[in-house]
Amino acid sequence: MKIFFEIRKQKYLEALDKHDRSKAVEILVKDLKVFATFNEELFKEITQLLTLENFRENEQLSKYGDTKSARAIMLVELKKLIEANPLFRDKLQFPNLKNSRLRTLINQSLNWQHQLCKNPRPNPDIKTLFVDHSCGQPNGARAPSPANNPLLGSLPKAGGFPPLGAHGPFQPTPAQVPAPLAGWMSNPSPVTHPAVSGGAIGLGASIPAALKHPRTPPTNPSVDYPSGDSDHVSKRTRPMGISDEVNLPVNVMPVPFQGHGHSQAFSAPDDLPRAVARMLNQGSSPMSMDFHPLQQTLLLVGTNVGDIALWEAGSRERLVAKNFKVWDLTACSMPLQAALVKDPAVSVNRVIWSPDGSLFGVAYSRHIVQIYSYHGGDEVRQHLEIDAHVGGVNDIAFSHPNKLLCVITCGDDKTIKVWDASNGTKQYTFEGHEASVYSVCPHYKENIQFIFSTAIDGKIKAWLYDNMGSRVDYEAPGRWCTTMAYSADGTRLFSCGTSKDGESFIVEWNESEGAVKRTYQGFRKRSLGVVQFDTTKNKYLAAGDDFSIKFWDMDNIQPLTSFDADGGLPASPRIRFNKDGSLLAVSTNDNGIKILANSDGMRLLRTLENLSYDALRTAEAPKPTINPISAAAAAAAAAATSAGLADRSVAIAGMNGDARSLGDVKPRITEEPSDKSKIWKLTEINEPSQCRSLRLPENLRVTKISRLIFTNSGNAILALASNAIHLLWKWQRSDRNSNGKATASVAPQLWQPSSGILMTNDVADTNPEEAVPCFALSKNDSYVMSASGGKISLFNMMTFKTMATFMPPPPAATFLAFHPQDNNIIAIGMDDSTIQIYNVRVDEVKSKLKGHSKRITGLAFSHVLSVLVSSGADSQLCVWNTDGWEKQKARFLQVPAGRTPTALSDTRVQFHQDQIHFLVVHETQLAIYETTKLDCMKQWVPRDSSALITHATFSCDSQLVYASFLDASVCVFTAANLRLRCRINPSAYLPTNIRYFARSF
Repeated sequence: MKIFFEIRKQKYLEALDKHDRSKAVEILVKDLKVFATFNEELFKEITQLLTLENFRENEQLSKYGDTKSARAIMLVELKKLIEANPLFRDKLQFPNLKNSRLRTLINQSLNWQHQLCKNPRPNPDIKTLFVDHSCGQPNGARAPSPANNPLLGSLPKAGGFPPLGAHGPFQPTPAQVPAPLAGWMSNPSPVTHPAVSGGAIGLGASIPAALKHPRTPPTNPSVDYPSGDSDHVSKRTRPMGISDEVNLPVNVMPVPFQGHGHSQAFSAPDDLPRAVARMLNQGSSPMSMDFHPLQQTLLLVGTNVGDIALWEAGSRERLVAKNFKVWDLTACSMPLQAALVKDPAVSVNRVIWSPDGSLFGVAYSRHIVQIYSYHGGDEVRQHLEIDAHVGGVNDIAFSHPNKLLCVITCGDDKTIKVWDASNGTKQYTFEGHEASVYSVCPHYKENIQFIFSTAIDGKIKAWLYDNMGSRVDYEAPGRWCTTMAYSADGTRLFSCGTSKDGESFIVEWNESEGAVKRTYQGFRKRSLGVVQFDTTKNKYLAAGDDFSIKFWDMDNIQPLTSFDADGGLPASPRIRFNKDGSLLAVSTNDNGIKILANSDGMRLLRTLENLSYDALRTAEAPKPTINPISAAAAAAAAAATSAGLADRSVAIAGMNGDARSLGDVKPRITEEPSDKSKIWKLTEINEPSQCRSLRLPENLRVTKISRLIFTNSGNAILALASNAIHLLWKWQRSDRNSNGKATASVAPQLWQPSSGILMTNDVADTNPEEAVPCFALSKNDSYVMSASGGKISLFNMMTFKTMATFMPPPPAATFLAFHPQDNNIIAIGMDDSTIQIYNVRVDEVKSKLKGHSKRITGLAFSHVLSVLVSSGADSQLCVWNTDGWEKQKARFLQVPAGRTPTALSDTRVQFHQDQIHFLVVHETQLAIYETTKLDCMKQWVPRDSSALITHATFSCDSQLVYASFLDASVCVFTAANLRLRCRINPSAYLPTNIRYFARSF
């Protein structure tokens, strides 16, 4: 609609520009009046242009040029609208085709036609491509050989056509092709939805994708059928010895060979967890398991008798054990009460943690779900009990539609329901399935939120949060019990199903077309039970089948490896990975759980192995393993670990026993008084032998580091020097560092592109001593935006080339931040106290935010709350809405009594992993704030005699806070309560001949 409006508006303006008022009136009445029903005010304003001698007198049209320039601008805008429409996604660029592509398509076509011949001959005679091929009768006259046909190329002599039997890529009697998913829209809602520039899921498609891209019937288990526009066929099915660019004869259809290309690996990759590290005795059969999203050794378990348990896998301790019990029987429905009286046996169908780990949900086989809040250690509290469905509740999940944490359930009553996680209010009920709903899979792509659901009749449906009906009606492979899951990065969709006959399937879906992209092989012919599966590392799939765990590479349909975890597994064991894929929980025959681990998982478990249950009960955290990476950043790349503890490249999740949800902590302005019933032991690190540190390779042009950050991928450090030069140190994969991540065990390389250029900021007419250096990395580490008192520069991180420079001072930039969902939008803090929202693509300042009285010293976005938090040298915090850039709240820091901030005192902000709370860093204090109310939840103030704080940051899992001080010491705090756990003194990592600076982070 907007496209039509822009075109007609341009015609109208051109008529006015020519002073052809009769033509303008005709366009207004015939073409533009239809839009009055949508925006009457706009139509009135357009009509009023007729009264002006020159329509440029209208303020909005004052910059209108001539017809040629106006049309050029309109075409740019139309192009953006078309590119933003999901219907045209991946269809606007002509594909790159190999020289052999046409010949490959002809091969496939002719072989398919020959397959359908009533009397197929070993060496068919092909006359032309203009009509369908058909072999003649056995005794009929033979047509001339097409061997010399220039269009077809050289053909082999008799006998060159391979037999098309059971081992060929096509079967004589193909199975019925399932109805297409039609871009996940084969049964569209009658309600029109606006086109949204979002992810690949085509919720607005209307043309059956399989009709546009016909697919080969998936009947041959030896062939992985690619999509119609893929060139994988010619690669995957080509006989050995033929290169990719060889033009095959027309009547030769290559035959795949078992054991080549997709052969099963004989040894599992090292990053798969396969060593049995722990044995946990649950006591009843585990039905569902889930690791805590942050404290990755905490395992939640639900069993077949309704029990739930919380295990600390590192110390082998069962922290929580609860039997099934209805919390308030009087609030339950009569059908539930009657069912419990008739048969009190209840099983757990699913347990799951909320995204931030502050809640967990339990779905039972009888009507209800129970939501618990988790406060660290063994402290679990009842939060919500919901009588959700008539019959069993088969699945439960958490999601954030419209920025509200919700619980999603499905059940035997054929419905899916969405509940407010804070109070249990029902938000939506989705009806449309004709059988019990077996599973739900909520997800989002950009700004599109949706839910997949599967029923035991094999139907897959997708729902938006709008009560407008399902967007998908499709049959899943297996057509019975099917679950769906995305890869960790949310880009690939998989499903696993088991039919009533025991036939199991794992498939990957092509979301843009709603079609099965690949079907993975290797299952037992008749699985003994419903197969469960999981994904990890954006690379592997795992499923419990045939008394073992089977693994696949996501890009390979053949099994990668399998192992039985030293035996004792059921026919279809339950499995679950932790978040980083270092641990795998597997159910056993004897009502137990085996924890499998890779080398990283082993180190993670060992750090918690000696913890006592009593220490966890009193919320006493174990001695923290100092993250060598965060310590390195906080102290000019010197990393430290306490003596006797393992070095890790990622901060250990769940280091603190008191991992209470910050939202449940009552606001306290000052540090909590000491509790004499608890013994808080501070770890002091003073000697080099107590830690592991390294010194980054130097650059002779650089004498002082002004800013230092890690890349988002965790494999490099980026620094900005006082002379405006950037340095990049990268860790490479090696035998000593298999994952290529940052570590203090292996020195990184000072990296430069082959061109030898350096990323250098503009410093024209600036005083280096007065300049405030600042930089920010884009989310995918592709770009760095930086300034050193002069213009802002945008660099390409791969080539170090300057992509753009903009905004010359004054005012000068003092802090920079990329919008989390659009790299083209940048928040720029200025030394004149303003914040400018700048669009790089159009080179335009979209908004200028005013609220501070001194220069801006910190900016942080929350994509969950859609807000920007700013801080300034005026010790003020401001919260801005990113939809309209209005200021929502503002508050000044509470400076401790007797403390006077320096004139150049900075205030920095950083969001917690939950995107709801944020860390505030000031030279006089550390504090945790809640964003919506801007309440101070926790505060830590150094003693009067202590050095000032220079910087602080969350660990990568937001469980710890690392802070650096003016005396070069580094302190480690638990994030939940800002309690000091460890102090690293400069004597432990700094040689005596190295100077350190107050603001060297």
